[in-house]
Amino acid sequence: MADLDKTFDPHTIEARWYPVWEERGYFAPNMNAPGNPFCVMLPPPNVTGRLHMGHALDDTLQDTLTRYHRMRGAPTLWQPGTDHAGIATQMLVERQVEGEGSSRHELGREAFVDRIWQWKEESGGHITTQMRRLGASVDWSRERFTMDEGLSKAVQKVFVDLHSRGLIYRGQRLVNWDPVLNTAISDLEVENQEVAGHMWHFKYPLEDGETYEYIERNDDGQVTRRETRDYISIATTRPETMLGDGAIAVHPDDARYTPLVGKRCEIPVGPKAQRRLIPIITDEYPDPEFGSGAVKITGAHDFNDYAVAQRNAIPMYRLMDSQATLRDDGVAYAEAAAQAATILATGDMPAAAEVDAINLVPDEYRGLARDEARRQIVAGIDAEGLMITVEDKTIMQPYGDRSGEVIEPMLTNQWFVDAKKLAEPAIKAVEDGRIRFIPGNWDKTYFEWMRNIQDWCISRQLWWGHRIPAWYDENGQVYVGQSAADVRATHGLGDDVTLTQDEDVLDTWFSSALWPFSTLGWPEQTDALKLFYPTNVLVTGFDIIFFWVARMIMMGLEFMDDVPFREVYIHGLVRDHEGAKMSKSKGNVLDPIDLIDGIDLESLVAKRTAGMMQPQKAKSVEKATRREFPDGIAPHGTDALRFTFAALASYGRDIRFDLGRVEGYRNFCNKLWNAARFTLMQVPDDFKPAADGDVELSTADRWIISRLQRAEADVAAHFDSYRFDLAANAIHDFVWHHFCDWYLELIKPVLSGQTSDAAKAGTRRTLIRVLETTLRLVHPLMPFITEEIWQRVAPLARGKALAESGESISLQPFPLSDAARIDPDAEAGIDWLKRVINGLRGIRGEMDIAPKQKIPVLVIGASDADRQQLAAHRAAIDFLAGVESIEEIAAADAPEAAVALVGDMQLHVPLAGLIDTDAELARLDKRLAKLDKDLNGVRHRLGSESFVAKAPAGVVDKARAQQGELEREQRDLSEQRARIAAL
Repeated sequence: MADLDKTFDPHTIEARWYPVWEERGYFAPNMNAPGNPFCVMLPPPNVTGRLHMGHALDDTLQDTLTRYHRMRGAPTLWQPGTDHAGIATQMLVERQVEGEGSSRHELGREAFVDRIWQWKEESGGHITTQMRRLGASVDWSRERFTMDEGLSKAVQKVFVDLHSRGLIYRGQRLVNWDPVLNTAISDLEVENQEVAGHMWHFKYPLEDGETYEYIERNDDGQVTRRETRDYISIATTRPETMLGDGAIAVHPDDARYTPLVGKRCEIPVGPKAQRRLIPIITDEYPDPEFGSGAVKITGAHDFNDYAVAQRNAIPMYRLMDSQATLRDDGVAYAEAAAQAATILATGDMPAAAEVDAINLVPDEYRGLARDEARRQIVAGIDAEGLMITVEDKTIMQPYGDRSGEVIEPMLTNQWFVDAKKLAEPAIKAVEDGRIRFIPGNWDKTYFEWMRNIQDWCISRQLWWGHRIPAWYDENGQVYVGQSAADVRATHGLGDDVTLTQDEDVLDTWFSSALWPFSTLGWPEQTDALKLFYPTNVLVTGFDIIFFWVARMIMMGLEFMDDVPFREVYIHGLVRDHEGAKMSKSKGNVLDPIDLIDGIDLESLVAKRTAGMMQPQKAKSVEKATRREFPDGIAPHGTDALRFTFAALASYGRDIRFDLGRVEGYRNFCNKLWNAARFTLMQVPDDFKPAADGDVELSTADRWIISRLQRAEADVAAHFDSYRFDLAANAIHDFVWHHFCDWYLELIKPVLSGQTSDAAKAGTRRTLIRVLETTLRLVHPLMPFITEEIWQRVAPLARGKALAESGESISLQPFPLSDAARIDPDAEAGIDWLKRVINGLRGIRGEMDIAPKQKIPVLVIGASDADRQQLAAHRAAIDFLAGVESIEEIAAADAPEAAVALVGDMQLHVPLAGLIDTDAELARLDKRLAKLDKDLNGVRHRLGSESFVAKAPAGVVDKARAQQGELEREQRDLSEQRARIAAL
């Protein structure tokens, strides 16, 4: 049996074991295994993606559950796959094509899509390679891709079926429009950022110069302002959208504007001869306390306005084209304004397409970019004296997360899912407990969104994705089917009818919504689908409850007539050590692979500042990085990183990622490794565990077995309840404190002393078996180090070699607690012993007694039970506390000594002769003088009002904590000096 290397080398171990696990098929489910099946779906990462900290956390928790249930003997599947990432992938390949001097339009749709498939085959597997580095035990033989043949068929079938059920329709609604990508995008692809902006206040003159008395009152009803006005005041951050105003809305309870309700006012933009009039209406939306309390309603370019326009049948006029420049199509402005005036006068609302054709952009503004149109419109209003004021204001601006361009709410024709109807059974599934959110508070978030859900825009103006299975004839009539041939057959269309397929593709979230059943083979009724659907748990972040979790529930219930998963475990976001969200723009991102392999400082700085356009920002990020990581990042290995994620994964809390925790758990790996090396040195290579009749178990043996049972029960309970943090803490506590710090020390006198062969045999058997069991307990969290050690330890624990074909700890039974092996007497005995040893060690430390110096111990007040324990554990006490003698004396005979208490029993250590009194007093005096100087410095700083008032709160708190620590040490050392001086 080869010994373990002297030093734990995670890189070598990880590189050795993952290929073995994958090649031998250890991750594939045993479909015939007994027990309830366990299945968890990997949230499919983008095929263009790189592993980030959120992925690493998510994958660690899922893998922990998967390995745990696999070891419990259940048929276990962690289903992997990647998402085709429509926008991201198309942008990436389009940039490559443009770099070659061409464009996707020059290539044409078919050739461009072929080019994307080529890129996917050559470069699309980077993130799955990184997942392997994390030890992810997904069944790679079942890996899916949202654009593979099987999933594409499932997507087509779902679209066609939903359309036939009246749950998918094509219509005109407001969407987030990216003017660079020229496509609708989802809310998740919009980043709202605070930017410096303006709030303009304009006068909208009342029709025919009409006037009214404008009155403001305070909370007591007293008039604070009264004036005659011939206008209504409107505030806006987007003057360019005034051209499309359809009404002015005021709150029905706002008495200031009661005289104006039902009247009309003039939009102060455009040629005077064709100034448009719009009605003043009431609606619940305006807030009387915000701005002037009157809101202009531009339904085609604002989501709140869109809702008001729908409620009040207000026409919605689109002002911009797909590039977000002001429209220059259609008839001249004078004619368009006349058409709008007719709609207002008659109250007859034309069809949406007719309204959309009306271009209300005055001729002089047509074709202008948004910003330039805004500038000219504001200047024109100001020139007429209709601008009241303009104020600087921080506003929330929506940007496309891929293009970086300001998003334009745009009224466009798209395909939509009737989400309201699908939401009803999905809400009920959570209400009646068929699906449980963990932590439970997340169901409130789910309900709030689902009960106010809007129809889901599922079309995207891209080339890469599932092309919408809809065809149009020459008259614009739409037909939905699996294929053009299917459409012709279903609708009796001959070859003389030309059919053109819809150019749009489906939102990537549409295919992802089918993930729990499409990946298992649906619509075919496969064995995997029958066994693993519904899946057990979904592990994900709260940010995609709406975009993915809710939609999977809706689709699962609609097509499988059952929920897609029984539980949803929501974890927090991984933030930096100061609690800030990690982002490339902030330059505070950590790469999980860098934490595993390490990275030098210069490479880390270059990585964090790459692509930053603002030199000052890059310089700031560089400075912060050099301050936080002066030596770069040392390699920690996968197991330490995984254990860190688990230990930090508390219910409902975001994770402040502290590199110090990773370093601490790297030390934990070293501790386990060294414990294994010590264990292997205590047994011969041909060791076979002795039979029960040939062994004698010490109290320490019985104690560690008992503590192991408790740890097994705790860890299993914590895994079952998704308390990964508590499971990690229970494992750490058992391995570090019970097994390594105490048991390994307690058995040294047994193995090296004058004990019986049966006692030695019992301890060796206990040692090797407890270590082997502990490795299985730890394995779900730290797979690599446990596999490496287990391969050496398992044959010794079994008394026979592993199978030649190979065995793995990952397929061994997870240890189950045996209540019959819990030994309260042994636990009480070792707890007593630990208090004795800690008490004596405390005296040695306080008195600075040399480690090799043996100490006498005088016992006062011992009970019969104490005497029995002293006798039973004498060898351990002598060995671990450096004791040369133990003598029981009367209290009256006690000399000057340091004292430790163990219950009512007193342990006295006479100090005379143990220490050099003069040298120890000199050492203490020197240290006390240094403490006095440091304390005066801290007190002086804290006594300064300027320091306390101006210094950052964290700096002041740190100084106060330092003062408390120095005062405590000063007090303890002063008491110690007094005791020694009395000798």
